[in-house]
Formats: sequence, structure tokens, C-alpha cells
Amino acid sequence: MDNTHFELPFFTNLLILLVAAKIFGEVFERFKQPAMIGEIVAGIVLGPSVLDLIHRTEDIKVISELGIFLLVIIAGLEINIDDILKSLKGKNIVISLLAFFLPVMGGIAVARFFDQDVMTAAFIGLCVAITALPVSIRILMDLGKINSDIGQKIISVAIFDDVLALSILGVLLNIQGTDMSAGSVIGAASLSLFKLVVFIFLLSFAYLLIQKLLHKGNYLQESLDRLVSLLKGKEPLFALFFAFVLLFATITENLGLHFIVGAFFASMLISESLIGKDNLNAIETTTSNMAMGFLAPIFFAGIGLEFKIQSISNYGLLLSVIAVSYLSKVLGGYFGGTLAGLQKRISLTIGLGLNARGIMELVIANIAYKNGLISTEVFSILVIMGILTTLTTPLLLKRAFLKSEEKSDSES
Repeated sequence: MDNTHFELPFFTNLLILLVAAKIFGEVFERFKQPAMIGEIVAGIVLGPSVLDLIHRTEDIKVISELGIFLLVIIAGLEINIDDILKSLKGKNIVISLLAFFLPVMGGIAVARFFDQDVMTAAFIGLCVAITALPVSIRILMDLGKINSDIGQKIISVAIFDDVLALSILGVLLNIQGTDMSAGSVIGAASLSLFKLVVFIFLLSFAYLLIQKLLHKGNYLQESLDRLVSLLKGKEPLFALFFAFVLLFATITENLGLHFIVGAFFASMLISESLIGKDNLNAIETTTSNMAMGFLAPIFFAGIGLEFKIQSISNYGLLLSVIAVSYLSKVLGGYFGGTLAGLQKRISLTIGLGLNARGIMELVIANIAYKNGLISTEVFSILVIMGILTTLTTPLLLKRAFLKSEEKSDSES
């Protein structure tokens, strides 16, 4: 029987996809690996690459979009704008810039060597350059190094990389509609950069306003608590938070940037000092429950459904993308660290800690694929690269920390 056009009912697909994603995710968690890897594997098994049982329908794509939205919000809530400003101070900026632009150039060079078009090359470079902040935080927490000097440097550089990558994403998506001539690209890029500057201005205004309100003590938190107590509907705090995030997402969409840019930056503005610890915990808990319990597993499994191992015929490109993703990121962190005056072993540890791609890389690859900017083959290659770097970074980073500690002990 030819089942290429056969589709199970939507909720049956959803049930199978969710259960399989959670089972595979649980298995990977047991082996101290991110659940998202197992969820992607579940999609690969159920999708065209293996069983060809479920296909990524429009309904699943909509749920995946909501998953992206919540994942980006979770990432934003983990970032403090003051940490970004700290990453730009002194010699830290050298690490941040080299750890981003060396991989970007490496990814673009590899793509162009294999005759990929300019837009595909740009997205390969962007995916190679990004560091998945949530994955880096999880790895450092598991290793007990989240509060170490090296751990804090890894996090600050990862924050810078994520923010810069999402900003560039907005520019690239605006260029896609041009005829790719030099004049058209420069014009579209200039307009897009202007829009980005307008958004950053609005974001800065909101940040400065928030800082002013914070000088009034708990004024904003108390006002928010009074408003929430007056409202009779269910989950008013969560609704107000999402209205705030959706406002920024709407602004970026109207400016021609992607909605996740606005969602990401808006969630960064929300902090414990602004709304209080209890309110922030309530928002994080509800968002995480919705995302990790349902929407994110469907998104990652959906990536597995889109992944097609049969589409990969250019094995040279596959191996080169994997190689440049490791080398350029590690070398970027290493050279940046040494130029910033850090010891070589510390610089190498930072480079290794920045190598995990995970969530953010997959989000960007998914957006590029959905917009027809990269082929199924390139998308599948980027998925493999994201999985491999995420799987191997904990092992490499653990070894680097052990080596650093052994050397410190021998020197003392």
C-alpha cells in the first residue's frame, strides 16, 4: 500500500508525537543528555527518515510556532540586560566578538566553497556562530560550574551571541525578498538595520523607564500586585505578562523583523527586581510547564519530522559544516580569551563551553527552512550539527574543567 498520501487524524498524530517525544526525551535525560535530543530522535523515527508514519502538517507547524515562541521567552527570562552590558565592558567584548564572527566567517566560507547561494551561506554561518544559552546554563549547572569565573564568562558571551544572532536574523529575513543584486541587498539591509535601530531605541526607552521605576523601590511590584488582586479572571499575571511580550512581538513584526526578536527582548526586560521574586517564579513556572510539557516536545519532534537523511547527498558539506562548527567556535573562544589576557587553558575551556548549539540554532534553522531560505538537505545538515555539538559539549567541557583543576593543583 502506498502510504505517502495517507495521514492519520490530527489528534492521533499529536498523541503519538507527544508520547514518543516524552519517552525518547526521558531516555536521553537518564543518560544525562538534553531531552530535546531525544525529542528530535522521536520525530526522526516517526517521520520520513524511518517509519514515515507522521508528516509535518500545517496544524503541527502552528503548534511548533507556539513552541518556538515559548522557548524564546524562556531563554529571554534567563537573561539579564545588565549581564549583556557587562559582556560589552573591557576585554570581554574581544571574546564575544571573536567567538561570534570567526564562526560566522568560517560557516560562510565553507558554504561558498560548496557553491551554496549567498543567503544559505549566511544562515549556515549564523547557525555555526550561535551558542544555545539555555543548553550552556544546563551544562554548567550539571558540572557545578555555573557560578565559577569561567562559567560566568561562558554565559555572558553566550548571551551576547544569542542577542546578536537574533538581531542579524531580522536583517536577513528582510533581505530575502530582493533580487540579490548588490544595490537591492544594500538597500534592504540598510532599511532593516534602520528598523532594528528603531526597535533598539524603543527597547532602550523601556529599559530606562523600568530603571527609573526601580528607583522608587517596590512601586511597580506593588502596583502589579494590586492590579492582579483586582482582576477576577484566571491567571491574570500570566495574561499581563504575555500581553507585554506580544506587544513587543507585534512591534517587531510591523517593523518587518521576526516576531521572536520582539518576544526575546521583551522577556529580557522582566526581572526579579522589577516584578518581585514570587511573580517572576509564577511566570517562569507557568511558561515552562506549557513549553516543556507540551509545545516544545512537539516543536523538536517536528524538526525530526522535517529531517530527511535521504536528502543528504553532499557528504563533503556535511563533514565540513560539522568540522567548522567545532573548530571555529573553540578557536574563537580561545583566541578571544588569550587576546583578553586570560590563561590559555581558561581560554580553551571557554571555547569548548560555547560550542553547544541546541535550542537557538534549531530555532533559527527552522525559521530559515520555513521561509524557503535553505534546502531540506542544508536543514538536515544543520540539525545533525546541532545534535552533535550539544551531545559532545558536556563531555569536552567536563574534561577541560578537570584538566584546569589538575593544573591549578600542580601549580599550587
